[in-house]
Amino acid sequence: MSELSNDEKMECDLLLQAMFVKYGYDFRNYSKHSMRRHIHNRLTRYNFKTFSEMQDTLLQDKQFFEKLLLDMTINVTEMYRDPTFFKTVRKCVVPELKKQPFFKIWHAGCSSGEEVYSMAILLREEICRNFRIYATDMNEEVINKAKKGVFSIAKMKSYTKNYREAGGKVSFADYYTARYDFALMDSTLRENIVFFDHNLVNGGVFGEMDLIICRNVLIYLDKDLQNRVFNLFFESLRSGGYLCLGSKETIRFSTSSDKFEDVVREEKIYRKI
Repeated sequence: MSELSNDEKMECDLLLQAMFVKYGYDFRNYSKHSMRRHIHNRLTRYNFKTFSEMQDTLLQDKQFFEKLLLDMTINVTEMYRDPTFFKTVRKCVVPELKKQPFFKIWHAGCSSGEEVYSMAILLREEICRNFRIYATDMNEEVINKAKKGVFSIAKMKSYTKNYREAGGKVSFADYYTARYDFALMDSTLRENIVFFDHNLVNGGVFGEMDLIICRNVLIYLDKDLQNRVFNLFFESLRSGGYLCLGSKETIRFSTSSDKFEDVVREEKIYRKI
């Protein structure tokens, strides 16, 4: 994407304002560069001449808005993304969670569910039975996809490699059924998972979570919004609860930095003080 002119940047910002006023989705404090890139991609794909023309369509056509929303909220992910992270959770976090008679995990910004199923498999292998995973995303369409547990068969080879590197204990193929061009995850993995839509920006607090996983979502938010979300996580965790972020994210330098301590700094795993 070529550099936008100042007028084009202003038009993009006005489009985000229009989206908030019309539909209630607030991206105004998300990373400007990221939001402008998504909007510009949609502009090119639909052959709009200007961002103002695109805004007119957005306000009049809800289906177009929903397509744009999908572009702006899909978080690229994979099963056992960053295998050393999952290996560390298995070794350092899960043994502590198992000390609880029942523990709760909030997977915030779960996208299409790859990392949620990864965690469900890990917990099964570590003989965890009394737990609940709350998997949320602001995009209802990707939540519905996550509920189905259907993924491309072409990706299973790389997912299998990730699974092994993450400390997987059996054959990864034991957890899915291959069907032509897709893989269907074992339905019993969903028995401890609740999927629903939730917006990190303006959603409410989740009470007394033992572990919150929010990886590669905060990089799309500006500093003020990151601080707001970190406070939401703090309020949603029990004392001593764990927070896991993505490899390019950190709670350091935020207004909540003194409320958490490092567990494994390299893997961005923190504990509420």
